[in-house]
Amino acid sequence: MSCLMVERCGEISFDSPDQNAKCVCMLGDARVRGQTGVLSERRGSYPFIDFRLLNNTTHSGEIGTKKKVKRLLSFQRYFHASRLLRGIVPQASLYLLDEDYLGQARHMLSKVGMWDFDIFLFDRLTNGNSLVTLLCHLFNVHGLIHHFQLDMVTLHRFLGKSFLQLYHQRHFTLANFLTPLDIMLGLLAAAAHDVDHPGVNQPFLIKTNHHLASLYQNVSVLENHHWRSTIGMLRESRLLAHLPKEMTQDIEQQLGSLILATDINRQNEFLTRLKAHLENKDLRLEDAPDRHFMLQIALKCADICNPCRLWQMSKQWSERVCEEFYRQGDLEQKFELEISPLCNQQKDSIPTIQIGFITYIVEPLFEEWARFTGDTPLSENMLSHLRRNKAKWRSLLHKQHSSSRSNDHSGQVTENEEQTLNEGDIP
Repeated sequence: MSCLMVERCGEISFDSPDQNAKCVCMLGDARVRGQTGVLSERRGSYPFIDFRLLNNTTHSGEIGTKKKVKRLLSFQRYFHASRLLRGIVPQASLYLLDEDYLGQARHMLSKVGMWDFDIFLFDRLTNGNSLVTLLCHLFNVHGLIHHFQLDMVTLHRFLGKSFLQLYHQRHFTLANFLTPLDIMLGLLAAAAHDVDHPGVNQPFLIKTNHHLASLYQNVSVLENHHWRSTIGMLRESRLLAHLPKEMTQDIEQQLGSLILATDINRQNEFLTRLKAHLENKDLRLEDAPDRHFMLQIALKCADICNPCRLWQMSKQWSERVCEEFYRQGDLEQKFELEISPLCNQQKDSIPTIQIGFITYIVEPLFEEWARFTGDTPLSENMLSHLRRNKAKWRSLLHKQHSSSRSNDHSGQVTENEEQTLNEGDIP
């Protein structure tokens, strides 16, 4: 039997009845090599563009008409669709000389602090390099390059290595007390909290006896892996090598504390503690421990804030996340494992998953976050989007049920539908 080879470390082995080994590799955002040996397209990948282009000051552009944006994106779409470039990582940066294109990306960077920032458009404008571009920009505008005497080339090389996602929103209530170290830790943790994610969840790693589960003794397995991978890259890049050893050790430990806080299994722990602080009104952001705790809460909010965004963007992220769940379910079914909750495409619809996620995870946390920030316009805006999106998912779920009933010649609600409705949309 041939094996599916993926350029990612972490092999999972299963023994079939006939004792033949089957290799299952982690299906994250990786390049996949099929039986023919040809690299297939990596999801979300685009040709690379040199970062220096965004620093070009010869042109200042404004967002034009939709027609103009589509024209400017046609070049990227051509490369993305080209079979010749699918899955191929260029050995050198791709240089583009379209000044209009550069103006679009630069204009978007000036709006990065806005809640309706369109990361999908920015990712296309930067040929898939949105994370590195955003982080370098944020490190610069917050003065971190100068404060920590960081080498820009080393920083860019480090950030471009394997970071996957960026969440960078902060509230002014907390920002007024943040030190440069807090800001750098927050940005690095936000970017690194899912680095080298395998595309499957912790229960999957545990029940398949994956080496990461053994290494971290089944506790915060993925979060520990994200943290340790980040530390390894930091040390290898020598980005912080010029700083005192005690300071780099403190940075590494605080990064770990922040990233480990994103473990969804610790949600109630942090939520209970936050509620207690707000009830007692004993948070002192002048004190480093309290400030660090609120950084953990802020990172947790950023990690799950997708339902608080505009419907058009939120829906895209929700669909991508559920696709990842379904891929895990397909793997589990293929190897005759029990399909994990939320991973059965035949039973777990996207609206059902999202309604449960919003109801039991997102809403409780963001309601407390709004209490902490004092019901700021941004918090109210996020909660408004959250409730509106939840209503949209409920509407879609209702349409699905209606369509299913209309296709049922008996006119009866199926057992699964009745259970879902009776349990108040529990996924």
